[in-house]
Amino acid sequence: MPKWLLLALPLFMSGCLFDEDPEVLRLSGKTMGTTYNITAIGVDLADDEIAAAVETSLAGVNAKMSNWDPKSEVSTFSASPNTDPTPVSAEFVTVMTAANTVHDQSGGKFDVTLGPLIELWGFGPRKPEDPIPSDADINAALTAVSQSKLLTLDTDKSTLGKSAAGVGINLSAIAKGYGVDAVAETLVGFGVENYMVEIGGDLVTKGQNDKGEDWRIGIEKPDAAAQTVQLIVPVSDFGLATSGDYRNFFEQDGIRYSHIIDPTTGRPITHRTTSVTVLTDNAMMADAWATAMLVLGQENGLKVAEAHELAVFFISRDGQTGSESYTTAQSSAFTKLLGE
Repeated sequence: MPKWLLLALPLFMSGCLFDEDPEVLRLSGKTMGTTYNITAIGVDLADDEIAAAVETSLAGVNAKMSNWDPKSEVSTFSASPNTDPTPVSAEFVTVMTAANTVHDQSGGKFDVTLGPLIELWGFGPRKPEDPIPSDADINAALTAVSQSKLLTLDTDKSTLGKSAAGVGINLSAIAKGYGVDAVAETLVGFGVENYMVEIGGDLVTKGQNDKGEDWRIGIEKPDAAAQTVQLIVPVSDFGLATSGDYRNFFEQDGIRYSHIIDPTTGRPITHRTTSVTVLTDNAMMADAWATAMLVLGQENGLKVAEAHELAVFFISRDGQTGSESYTTAQSSAFTKLLGE
């Protein structure tokens, strides 16, 4: 997944937010198979306490949402043959509720039961040089995909059930965003009112940076060989996530296969949209919607974005001039956010 670039560029000159030079706490490390970066701004920050609390928060998210940890809550649920409603944590309910919302509003283009298709297409244990899946293989995998049909969430009782023993959940397209929001909540608990939290390219910001200026982030051009900026956007008080298909793919017999798989067809996307950036109130929803919008593609994605007033920015390969040229499009909510 492509990342944001050029953190904390000044949006405009503004009066200083602080009466004195603020303390700036910067934390970084590894989590969820990627890295995290945190900038917290304030006066008299409890550095050691905040750092410890952040690590505790991240450990808690991994213990519930990590598909790489066989003992995590999501792994335990997926591995269980039990099809009866199973008690799940409040955090799991929150994530699954969000996942169901995006699943429903995107017409099933976001799906946390996608695991069988990910493995089938070579983005799991299967090697990319293995034969391309047959129609029969894809159809067989699709029987274990569709969260609206295979999973039953009861938010009142905090239970989650599945229709068959082999149904599993993969939260990789929403858990990072949830982790970002969890860390942000930890910072707020220490009275931090100005911060930026980023995990693997998903981020959320609040307030202003140490210069007393609004946060700005550069959206990366879809070029796997370089890191250059396509567009700089204001992101203060927003969650942001970008999803792209140009870093993780394989080619076989002259055909390019993206790691972005359409849950409704069982096949990698083939449209020209290569990068999508979404801004919402929190990182969790931005994370999920970025994936859904990339599956939808620009044409259908814009329709969904307008229907649900989502701020979305699309970058697509230009079919007229070649794969190295790109066109852009944005929803009206994104245009409004830019002040255009």
